[in-house]
Amino acid sequence: MEKTDHPGERIAKVLARAGVASRRDSERLIAEGRISVNGRVIDSPALNVTDKDQIAFDGQPIAKAEETRLWRFHKPTGLVSTTRDEKGRPTVFDALPDDLPRLLTIGRLDINSEGLLLFTNDGALKRKLELPATGWSRKYRVRINGNPSEDDLSPLRQGITVDGERFRPMAVSLDRQQGANAWLTMSIKEGKNREIRRALGEIGLKVNRLIRVSYGPFQLGDLKEGGIEEVRPRVLRDQLGLQAADPSAAKGKAKKGTRILQSRRGAAKRKSR
Repeated sequence: MEKTDHPGERIAKVLARAGVASRRDSERLIAEGRISVNGRVIDSPALNVTDKDQIAFDGQPIAKAEETRLWRFHKPTGLVSTTRDEKGRPTVFDALPDDLPRLLTIGRLDINSEGLLLFTNDGALKRKLELPATGWSRKYRVRINGNPSEDDLSPLRQGITVDGERFRPMAVSLDRQQGANAWLTMSIKEGKNREIRRALGEIGLKVNRLIRVSYGPFQLGDLKEGGIEEVRPRVLRDQLGLQAADPSAAKGKAKKGTRILQSRRGAAKRKSR
């Protein structure tokens, strides 16, 4: 089926929103001839579809896409922010309850970092909120080993290059010295791989604790470690200009209020000790 001026959204995006697969995996399913539109198998993702089109996966009609939803999760250390890990380490997805829909992380936190991690069911929202152009700051509380001065931190505020990679200027405040450690508050807008750890390492400071406390307007607040809470539709509308789902009507919705979760793998390991 050839690309047309058909209105609507790209087929891969619709498949992802319906929870069939990620956009990349949806393109693979299309190439394998497993997706049909209006009874006709398609072989190219260069196709727009609307709600009027009948889409099927392996001959079965796909579910209607959910409205955009967003969750706050207090990630503990020891979990990786990927769906699968080649080393067999527990992931943040292992810590989620089974009654949630297929979710995507917005940004990542490395295995040794903790704090606020956002989840969404909308791939387009994920990409939008990860772009530096969105202008949202990621704020962190950072504990380092050492006794830095304001001059020591100055290169971070000006922008620093690490292993040939340029990091944008960071907002950095020196909060307090606590024995052999110091606490900093840092804000960045790009969120490159291990950006804060690498930038501080470049000026001779080692991070021994890193907590993300906010991502744009969304705050960690008093959400307990391992807790997950869905952002209210009204907040989504106010902060993102989205027509969010009514939580009481959405399938697979988390129960009202905060839940405290744990990695199933982690729980099994603790029982075996």
